[in-house]
Amino acid sequence: MANDDVIAAIATAPGRGGIGVIRVSGGDLRGLAQGVLGKVPPARVATLAYFLGDDLAPLDQGIALYFPAPRSFTGEDALELHGHGGPAVLQLVLRRCLALGARLAEPGEFTKRAFLNGKIDLAQAEGVADLIDAASAVAARSAMRSLQGVFSGAVRSLADRLVELRMLVEAAIDFPEEEIEVLQQEAARQKISDLQAQLLQVLRTARQGILLREGLQVVLIGRPNAGKSSLLNRLAGDEVAIVAPQPGTTRDAVRESIELEGIPLHIIDTAGLRETRDEIEQLGINRTWQAIEKANVALLVIDADQNPGTSDQDIMGRLPPGLPVIRVYNKIDLTGEGPQLTRRESGTEIRLSAKTGDGVELLHREMLAIAGWQPSGEGLFMARERHLRALGKAAHHLDCAQADWGQVELLAEELRLAQDALGAITGEFSADDLLGEIFSRFCIGK
Repeated sequence: MANDDVIAAIATAPGRGGIGVIRVSGGDLRGLAQGVLGKVPPARVATLAYFLGDDLAPLDQGIALYFPAPRSFTGEDALELHGHGGPAVLQLVLRRCLALGARLAEPGEFTKRAFLNGKIDLAQAEGVADLIDAASAVAARSAMRSLQGVFSGAVRSLADRLVELRMLVEAAIDFPEEEIEVLQQEAARQKISDLQAQLLQVLRTARQGILLREGLQVVLIGRPNAGKSSLLNRLAGDEVAIVAPQPGTTRDAVRESIELEGIPLHIIDTAGLRETRDEIEQLGINRTWQAIEKANVALLVIDADQNPGTSDQDIMGRLPPGLPVIRVYNKIDLTGEGPQLTRRESGTEIRLSAKTGDGVELLHREMLAIAGWQPSGEGLFMARERHLRALGKAAHHLDCAQADWGQVELLAEELRLAQDALGAITGEFSADDLLGEIFSRFCIGK
C-alpha cells in the first residue's frame, strides 16, 4: 500500500543530545534527498553529508541513510538524517524537509504505515510502543518478543488449526451427499478440545504480559495504627509515608510504585477505616473505599499484638466480591512470633514485621502468586487488554462450537467467529477506528 504522501518528524526524544534523528517516509524521496543533501545517497549506506537550507548553505552535518522501497521499516522510501541533537538545529532541518514537500507526521504514523504495508502485523506494531514504554528489563525482553512475532506466531498457529477444521466443516455443508469421514469421528471433537487447550495456554501467557505492561494495583487497608504506612515504607524501601503512634495519621492516599520480578506494583496506603466524626478523616476514608474498588489485590493489615476485632470482619464484609485479600498480621517483633504463611478457606494469612522486614519476602511471593506470575519469564510476550478480550471471545466461540456439535451450520459459524476474533489481534480483521485508537498513543516520529 504505497503512499505518495511524504511525512517527516524528529524521531529522537525532546531535549538536547549528542545525536538527533529526523525520519522521512513516503513515495519517491529522491527529489527531497537531492534538495536537503545535494545528492541522493547510495541505498543503505551511511553517508556523511551536509544538511542544506533553501539557500544551499549548510544547516548541519551528519549521517544520511536512504532506504528505497520496499526494503525499509515502513515499506516506502525512507530517509533518516542523523545530525546533532540540539532542538534548534533539528527544527531547522525538519522545516527544510517540510518546505520540500513533506508534512509533519502524526503520532505513530511511521509504524502505522509499516503495518498497512504488510511489514509488521498489528500485535508487532503494539510491541514497538511497548518496547519504548517498558519500565523493566523483563518487560523490555517480552516486548521485543512481541515485536519479533512470538505472540503473532502463537495466534496464527491457532488460526491455522481453525482454518483446517473449518475446511472440513464447510465441506460437510457444501457436499452433504459425500461422507466427510472426519466429522463422523470423535477425532474431530478432539481437534476442538486441543484448540481450546492451546488457546487457554496462550491466554495465560497473555495475562502475564498484561501484568508486565500495566502492573498490579495493591491497596493497603485496615484499622488505624495497624502499621499500613510502615508496611508501605518497607515495601518501597524508603520513608514515603509518615509513621506516628497517633491513630488517623494518614488522611489521604499515599501512592508508591515498586518492581517485583519485573512486574510494577502500584501500592496505595490508605486512611485507617473506622467510625469518625472528623470530616477530613472521613474524606480520606471515602477515598480509601474508592481505591479499593479499583484494586487488584487488598492487603488487610492487622495488628498481631492485638486480637482481630469485629471492625476487621466488618471491613472484610464490605470488600468487593472476588477481590483477592491477604490478611497481613503485622508487628510480630512485639509478639515474638516468627514469619509464617498460612492458607485457610477464608484466605491467606501472613505474619510479618514491617519494622524489621521479617516475613516481607513471603508477602512478595504471595502477591506475585495472586497475580499469576510464573518464576521464569522465558517465552513471555507483551499483551494488552484488547488481546485478552479477543482471546476470550475466541474461547467463547469454541465452547459454543462444542455445544453445537450436532448442527453443522451453527458449528461452522462459531468456528468462523472464533477465527475473526483471533484475526483482530494481528490486524487481519480490524476496524479503522481501532487502528486510530492504537496508533494515536505512539510517539511522534515512531
